[in-house]
Amino acid sequence: MRIISINVNGIHAAVQRGLLSWLQAQNADVICLQDTRASTVELDDPAFQLDGYFLYAAEGEFPEQGGVAIYSRLQPKAVIFGLGFESADRYGRYLQADFDKLSIASLMLPSGREGDEHLNQKFKFMDDFTHYLDKQRRKRREYIYCGSLQVAHQKLDVKNWRECQQSPGFLAPERAWLDQVFGNLGYIDAFREVNREPDQYSWWPDTEQAEMLNLGWRYDYQILTSGLRRFVRHARLPRQPRFSQHAPLIIDYDWTLSV
Repeated sequence: MRIISINVNGIHAAVQRGLLSWLQAQNADVICLQDTRASTVELDDPAFQLDGYFLYAAEGEFPEQGGVAIYSRLQPKAVIFGLGFESADRYGRYLQADFDKLSIASLMLPSGREGDEHLNQKFKFMDDFTHYLDKQRRKRREYIYCGSLQVAHQKLDVKNWRECQQSPGFLAPERAWLDQVFGNLGYIDAFREVNREPDQYSWWPDTEQAEMLNLGWRYDYQILTSGLRRFVRHARLPRQPRFSQHAPLIIDYDWTLSV
């Protein structure tokens, strides 16, 4: 099973840069998009369809902000929209596809980079999502959360970590939240389960210098329930081609998706 996750920073622009033709060639079973910035009506257009895939999308009150989507080769048994709390559902930041014994979700956190109010919204989302993850541990199924989390977890995940410690995305409380997710709550960072190489990033500031010097941050994750740990086989973050400020996260699992 191959799962691809990518924050597209607006699906219209990403498609113009060749996103769909690239995805069509990747042989993925499930593709999770974040930050589509499009309504579900817009995404019904044939221009956004992938041959051989079902497309599901979530939008919030403001379709030009946020939004997530899932392309799936198999038609899921069920599709769930939202997490039941405002900071997720108002902006269409969560969508889940249920298969046999496995659920795969597309998730997007607020960036928190636009000022204190936005950062506080991000912390509220983290708190609400922590309670949700804690409850999910009691379910008798496995989960993969494909998340654009807007947080780099460890020093290894930021190019110049010392200079970034006061910047949203690498603040101590944000990193402590991921410590809790991957620690006390027992979830797995799928990428780091099989790839400990340095300079592996998924987001870069929109500057020529950042691109040239690889001044990146690893903001994008596939978060697993513990029962999936042994099924992770390969993970990569290809820098090219690029369709947004984010690189796609591609992870292969020794798991056959079924309904």
